[in-house]
Amino acid sequence: MDVNQHYRFLIPDRSYASLTKKDITRLAESFALSEAAVGKVNIIVSEMLSNLEKHSTNGGELLVKAIGKPIRGIEIISLDNGPGMSDPDRMMEDGVSTYGSAGEGLGAIKRQADVFDLYSQPQVGTVIVAQVYKSSSAASPKRRYEVGSIMVPKPKEVDCGDGYAVIHHERGVYLLALDGLGHGTSAQEASQLAVKTYCETPIADPALALRTIHNSIRRTRGAVGFAASIDIVQNKFSYCGIGNIAGKLFSTESSLGNMPYKNVISYNGILGHNIPGNFNNQTLDWNRNKVLIVHSDGLKSRWDLSRYPTLHRHMATTIAAVLYKDHSRHTDDTLVLVCKAKV
Repeated sequence: MDVNQHYRFLIPDRSYASLTKKDITRLAESFALSEAAVGKVNIIVSEMLSNLEKHSTNGGELLVKAIGKPIRGIEIISLDNGPGMSDPDRMMEDGVSTYGSAGEGLGAIKRQADVFDLYSQPQVGTVIVAQVYKSSSAASPKRRYEVGSIMVPKPKEVDCGDGYAVIHHERGVYLLALDGLGHGTSAQEASQLAVKTYCETPIADPALALRTIHNSIRRTRGAVGFAASIDIVQNKFSYCGIGNIAGKLFSTESSLGNMPYKNVISYNGILGHNIPGNFNNQTLDWNRNKVLIVHSDGLKSRWDLSRYPTLHRHMATTIAAVLYKDHSRHTDDTLVLVCKAKV
């Protein structure tokens, strides 16, 4: 289970680059990465900062988090609101540059990273995801689905009041997404107690899981939440939500590019305070063309995956990062949780 929040580094101009690099280096060292791994992180961060300086006139940001508990590596995400690239694959080649430089930046990032993904489109900007692991055996195991997330506290807050859990099992995965009421330490206490309850006694039935969480967090500020079970054997997706946790289940098989979707519907209420007397699970089909996206109200609700050509083919974390970049309110904690089937 990987429930670490991201540290956010705003880069409004080049003067922030040196301090940001030092801060991220200290983070990598605190994650007990080897000297060699920290060296890789330094190269990745340097190239990302250079790209932000060259291509994002309004600045950009880096998101950094530890991977895993216990920590297995580090994730670094660059969010660039620049003009974007019409041919990202070509720009990956050494010597190709639109800026007149040596054109080795993207290639250097890819070479240093154990996991790399890039999404870029004109008028959208660019998102780069790079992960460096402590060892080759520390990388995530191969599964028939993939889960990725962005979780960032409200600006100027240290603790994130959102939370989530991912529990892998032989038939698929259980998911939990939470938003503690308000923000800060009290909100985090509510969401983390809910996560602890969920992980200590995993329950396949989403509605029953939420009822159990409700009873366990009565003395906290309370939270809204979403629980789901994806069964890759029966190809079923069951879910239940309480409160304003939003989400959509996309089908990417449409040849017209409009990607039909179903909204994830939640019941009114607050876990730990008041919930409906009766609430039930909803069940939908799950197959290799599905992408589930669930988020807290830190993300604006009016977004459409169809606006981003080919994004559904990228890493789940990349999908979450693109939506965060373009649709985060930046007035609250933000969680974006993505689960997609591997084609």
